[in-house]
Amino acid sequence: MSDAPARPAEAGVPAPPRSNAVVAVLAFAGIVVSLMQTLIIPIVPELPRLLDAPASDTAWAVTATLLAAAVATPVVGRLGDMFGKRRMLLVSIVMLVTGSIVCALSDALVPMIVGRALQGLSAAVVPLGISIMRDELPAERLAGSTALMSASLGVGAALGLPAAALIADNFDWHTLFWASASMGAVAFALVLTLVPESEVRTGGRFDLVGGAGIAAGLVSLLLAISKGADWGWTSGTTLGLFAAGIVVLPAWAWYELRADEPLVDLRTTARPHVLFTNLASIALGISMFAMSLVLPQLLQLPEQTGYGLGKSLLTAGLVMAPSGLVMMALAPVSAAVTKAKGPKITLMIGALIVATGYGLNIVLMSQVWHLVLVSCVIGAGIGFTYGAMPALIMGAVPPSETGAANSLNTLMRSIGTSVASAIAGVVLAQMTVDLGGYALPSENGFKVVMAIGAGAALLAFTLASFIPRRRSATAAAAASGEDQTERLEAGTKS
Repeated sequence: MSDAPARPAEAGVPAPPRSNAVVAVLAFAGIVVSLMQTLIIPIVPELPRLLDAPASDTAWAVTATLLAAAVATPVVGRLGDMFGKRRMLLVSIVMLVTGSIVCALSDALVPMIVGRALQGLSAAVVPLGISIMRDELPAERLAGSTALMSASLGVGAALGLPAAALIADNFDWHTLFWASASMGAVAFALVLTLVPESEVRTGGRFDLVGGAGIAAGLVSLLLAISKGADWGWTSGTTLGLFAAGIVVLPAWAWYELRADEPLVDLRTTARPHVLFTNLASIALGISMFAMSLVLPQLLQLPEQTGYGLGKSLLTAGLVMAPSGLVMMALAPVSAAVTKAKGPKITLMIGALIVATGYGLNIVLMSQVWHLVLVSCVIGAGIGFTYGAMPALIMGAVPPSETGAANSLNTLMRSIGTSVASAIAGVVLAQMTVDLGGYALPSENGFKVVMAIGAGAALLAFTLASFIPRRRSATAAAAASGEDQTERLEAGTKS
């Protein structure tokens, strides 16, 4: 490992003059990546016609992004720790731009799937950005900056839907991907110009076996979860993929515990701070996705159902947009609570706010303003939790492992959203009403999904309560630095 100098936060050096620009550029890059994930939503129903392919095949345009992101997130995070976080951030943005151009030039299924998979490889941008902030910013700036960076995911997702709907309604659908490529190119230029490369690195060799193992295990598990409803939950393909995931992932963990330079340091991951934060992240991933699934459908279902509001996709996107602004506005508040009470308390408060939002949604769902209120309340809770999770992770791992640890935490949230998608899909498919010969999700079905979202948020609150308290952000950073020094000394002696 390289004996890297202490970052400014640890050495007591004032923030670099361009630190504000660094935070702004990294947050913009995070927004661009989250926008990419929502840009395709308005045209998903039209993809069979646009690509001249069955709906079961065009669904891979979404699934490919999910699978590529799941594989890339832990792998790219580890590569960032080894070879430079800024370098891997630039590589990730290049993947986004390349994938966007491929999609923009596509009129057939295969290139569209390839392009969407390349876009998915950019998923590590946010955890890499948070890790760069830890290396480059002073301790007093870190909580607020990481909260803003984390909120960029929600901001991009919330603003992306109305923007994408507006583009899809008024321009050729390829324009969506040209827009994504253009924003990615701007993000690349800004990162190249304004973001410095961190000197905090682990060095060493990449764990190819570990990378292949986690890729095989995650793809098997997530493919079974995401496609199980289409293939049948008891079909041989679905059960075979679940079995493969159950076999491969424990075998991968066994190998990682014995590897000299593992892809993921599972001993660090087993620390209570990291373990319970990651478990809470899975629960929050389940909870957060319920809002993205329920509210747009309620807004767009016909008024004849008695509970649908009959609005357009653009209107649905505009209703969801304020939640992203709330996330960004509350980033400083989340940081202030973290500084005063610690990130554990911030995470618990956020989980309770999310649960409250779903509780409101169960009784308030008949007017547009009801759903605006609900999305803003849930968005406020998400803003708190998104800011707290990276702070908890970075307070428990050495600086040289920040990229891998933050990426793993991001992956846990993604697994939660995949599980939520499968659960909600089953609930809404089983609880339906008939309208003109079409089976539509029932009002009670939506309420059950909301109750699941509230329950998952309360589970996250409970899991967060088991996280040990930290003294302060500064003390946590110092402790992490001491841990890294001990590791380096131990490696020198051995």
